[in-house]
Amino acid sequence: MDHSKRRTFSDWALEKMRQDDQFHRKIIFSDEAHFWLSGFVNKQNMRYWVGENPHVLNEKPLHPQKITVWCGLHAGGVIGPYLFVDDSSRHVTVNGDRYRAMIIDYFWPELEYVDLDSIWFQQDGATSHTAHVTIDLLKNKFDERVISRNGPVDWPPRSCL
Repeated sequence: MDHSKRRTFSDWALEKMRQDDQFHRKIIFSDEAHFWLSGFVNKQNMRYWVGENPHVLNEKPLHPQKITVWCGLHAGGVIGPYLFVDDSSRHVTVNGDRYRAMIIDYFWPELEYVDLDSIWFQQDGATSHTAHVTIDLLKNKFDERVISRNGPVDWPPRSCL
């Protein structure tokens, strides 16, 4: 089923690029990344290769302190970084309320001078991104130009695009 959704999305994106060779420049690609303050590296984002086993023991806390950073990338530049912190400046995880607060308090003001008439917004399928209230908030600004799970254009799970 995932393959079918990825294929449908790919066909849609290719058709958009056939219609407009600048389509890729009209998308704000967004995501968050976690940075561990202990030096821990997420193996999903980075690989180390060595010729022999270094026999190193890497001790780490069960729940290392981390910071979550959001940014958006588009042809006009980078929007962000935005650091998720609470009112006491402590690092916090992203949930739906915090994500929507970031959109309203940070992202919308950053778009004040951007002509959004042909701009699309893309986000992954994280639960905090795809709640109906979040999608409705994004649609208020981008209309039907939202690429997201539960959005007008369905972002496929485990997509490599």
